[in-house]
Amino acid sequence: MAPQPTSKPLRLLVALGVLIVGLAVWAFWPGTDSSVRLGLDLQGGTQVILKPTPVTEGASITEEQLSQTVSIIRQRVDGLGVAEADVTTQGSGDGAVIVVSVPGVNQDRVVDLVQRTALLDFRPVWGIYAPQAATPAEESPSADPSASPEASASPDASASSEASASPDASPEATPASSAEAAPLVQATDNSADFQLQVAELDCTNPLNYTGGRPDDPEKWLGTCDQTGTAKYNLQPAFIQGTNVTNANAVLPQNGVGWVVSLEFDGDGASALASASTELTALPDCSIGANPCNAFAIVLDGVVTSAPRFNEPILGGSAQIEGNFTAQEARDLANVLKYGALPVTLEPVDITTVSPTVGNDQLRAGIIAGLLGLLLVAIYLIIYYRALGLVAVLSLAIAAVVLYLTIIVLSKVIGLTLTLAGVAGAIVAIGITADSFIVYFERIRDELREGRTLRQACDSGWVRARRTLLAADFVSLLAALVLYFLSVGSVRGFAFVLGLTTLIDVLVAFWFTHPLVVILGRSSWMQRGSKWTGLDSGRLGVVSLSGAPSKGSRRNASNTEVSA
Repeated sequence: MAPQPTSKPLRLLVALGVLIVGLAVWAFWPGTDSSVRLGLDLQGGTQVILKPTPVTEGASITEEQLSQTVSIIRQRVDGLGVAEADVTTQGSGDGAVIVVSVPGVNQDRVVDLVQRTALLDFRPVWGIYAPQAATPAEESPSADPSASPEASASPDASASSEASASPDASPEATPASSAEAAPLVQATDNSADFQLQVAELDCTNPLNYTGGRPDDPEKWLGTCDQTGTAKYNLQPAFIQGTNVTNANAVLPQNGVGWVVSLEFDGDGASALASASTELTALPDCSIGANPCNAFAIVLDGVVTSAPRFNEPILGGSAQIEGNFTAQEARDLANVLKYGALPVTLEPVDITTVSPTVGNDQLRAGIIAGLLGLLLVAIYLIIYYRALGLVAVLSLAIAAVVLYLTIIVLSKVIGLTLTLAGVAGAIVAIGITADSFIVYFERIRDELREGRTLRQACDSGWVRARRTLLAADFVSLLAALVLYFLSVGSVRGFAFVLGLTTLIDVLVAFWFTHPLVVILGRSSWMQRGSKWTGLDSGRLGVVSLSGAPSKGSRRNASNTEVSA
């Protein structure tokens, strides 16, 4: 009598069913986008041509700067979840341009993300003033008690950007100046001339608080906040963006507003502790003190937020709060995380790119893939009969899981599918089919060694899964190497190949093996019909029920029948 099987196939099938239902609910949840994001070659996108110019006037663009700029832009765009962006340079030196092609992303968002220099610094606040430009009769600015930041900084470095001027000092109070925009004013010291220039700065002009440009962190700075509601006179920076080691968009525990969390290196943490200790001892900005205990977080020459120090910050971390949306917080974190551009970028051309592969070619490729899948299915059914049907069902389950996973990843990380990704999925069909074949052949070997079908389904799996895992590990390793050492569409191919390889392992363990075990326990399979794919005549063994088969009676006397 055969030993009782130890595997519990129904549990695995139920677990797979729960997983598929969960993915389906996630993928097709009402009110969310349930479509697969297509790449530039399938759906078109945005192409931006950028002209790099040196940060320092009179300098020349070097090849190293161009290479660094391309690397930073690619990381920023990948941070959007777009793994199929194409970033290239055309020309060299001062005549070079950078071409960025991104599938399916809003034009304005792409331009804003790639052209930002992202020079970040932290500066002590000398004075905060109303945003309007001073008239010639007015004196140089002095601290305005009514224009103080309504924020504070605590040991966790919560930095709020709710700085405000007096109620009557709003951007609407004075028409925007028609003069040429001057987003920032700089000087080596806080001289009377510098204070006069700060007074003449008009922060009600949107160009002055949205058109920021890189500032010199070693000089005094006169600039606006990012909403145009206040004007700042700032001392030289005590921390620069190069001291930021990590930046992430997070939702606070109170769930109110997204923030950007910053982490500093050793020098940055030390400078933050020293500056916060010194500024904490100064008077509150609300009493009109010059200087005061506030510090400004300046990004590309514009004040993002200006909190006050209530006590020293010794933890080496900070948070930027600015009433961000989730997207704005993630974009800012990506810009800060991947560093400042070594050059200034000006968009010279923005175009909408049509798909490089027409609908007819795409349809032909899909038809070719389906025909190939059909031929594989026909071969499996002819050769393995009932087991072939199990293989076909496994391929179908793998396809469903892959489709649902791609939709979910499109929502979560912005996965973009291109023809290269489709090729990776098609290549994986062969890998998945090989897994089934290895298992089925192991079952046949076990039957030839005299085991019953119920025993062969379990013992054959034990032997087959080693081969299956080894083969899939090699495929996954190749996909990882391709993904991390390549760019553009090759990364898309590698990602989908690795994803389908993992799904192959899942389906083999949670569907193919359990279903074969269940079939192996059925009386129909144990009778060894020729439609099972395991009939004794083809295997050259006694019948699975223990009696000699028609095709093996001549050799029955030479065959040892197991008890």
